[in-house]
Amino acid sequence: MANATELLPGSRTEDDGSAVVRVLSYNIRSLRDDTAALARVIGACAPDLVLVQEAPRFFRWRKKLARLAAASGLVVLTGGATAAGPAILCSLRATVERTEDVLLPLTPGLHRRGLATAVVRFGGARLGVLSCHLSLQSDERYVQGGLLLDRIAAMGVEHVVAGGDLNERPGGRTFRRLAEGLQDCWETAPWGGEHTSTPADPRRRIDAVFASPGIEVLGCGVPLGTPGVSEGDLRAATDHLPVLAALRVPAA
Repeated sequence: MANATELLPGSRTEDDGSAVVRVLSYNIRSLRDDTAALARVIGACAPDLVLVQEAPRFFRWRKKLARLAAASGLVVLTGGATAAGPAILCSLRATVERTEDVLLPLTPGLHRRGLATAVVRFGGARLGVLSCHLSLQSDERYVQGGLLLDRIAAMGVEHVVAGGDLNERPGGRTFRRLAEGLQDCWETAPWGGEHTSTPADPRRRIDAVFASPGIEVLGCGVPLGTPGVSEGDLRAATDHLPVLAALRVPAA
């Protein structure tokens, strides 16, 4: 694993009301691995928002997700079983306007998928937020990409960040569909590591953070070399590597 060459900007609110927001996207594999390592990675990334995939969905799922959030210095914003796996965690810096969990159409024989969404404010900046985990099946994934874009349009906010496990590389048609109208944050401002799967031998970028065009991407990538984020914890925490982005969101 390569190391990040410099640190991403920290969270802050500017004099003009704009805000630098740190966003982490992370597939946590239903907390089946080393949850202490997972919490250390999340906490060391100092995110304002965590776009979670594969949150716990069954017995006492709310309590399990709340424990992870608390151990990471965050709170649960929305999602989990009610979104079929995606969830959003946030810091107390966020002022929450509304949340909505959306179940996507079920294809017989395949897993139910959903979207966790919210609208939040940081200082004078208003931001739509979406976490997703798209299908393993190509045709269904492409349809879900379109539904994701429809949901973003329906949120009624100028600035949006979306992220998750796309189950597809950047050359895939669904990935390209999302990147046509949104910024692929890694491509816009690459930082840290690129590949997210698997932690033991990362060769594929199938997890991503996207931002609407008006957002300034200050850096985005796997937080290798970030203080407090060890390679041992990254390997033990789950079967994906996280993606961390620093975004400057204009004031509303």
